[in-house]
Amino acid sequence: MNYETKQDVVKDIVDTLHIMDGAPDDYCKELLDHYENALPDDTPVIPEAVGEVIVKLKHKKFSLSGAMSYATAVSLSSWMTLEHEDDFALAWVLGTWKVEETGEIVKLEVKE
Repeated sequence: MNYETKQDVVKDIVDTLHIMDGAPDDYCKELLDHYENALPDDTPVIPEAVGEVIVKLKHKKFSLSGAMSYATAVSLSSWMTLEHEDDFALAWVLGTWKVEETGEIVKLEVKE
């Protein structure tokens, strides 16, 4: 089993580009920074109403389990089937999702 992350692979590619092609250090650092700031490949797609609940509950400092319980208790219970629980949890943990209805990407900003 391969335990390399995608970040490890990209770093190897950039290192190889730097060594083989003589790419400047600045350019290689820029590539790695660009990759680091990119959205995850597995960004979940969720309904807008679910995203609104995530924003509201994160603002109120709910835990993931509390948010799952809340979402199940309100009108989102029909969406919160076994098939969508993982999408909800992933959106919660990543703080990033694609809105199903519009295709818009939402990325929650950490507020100190």
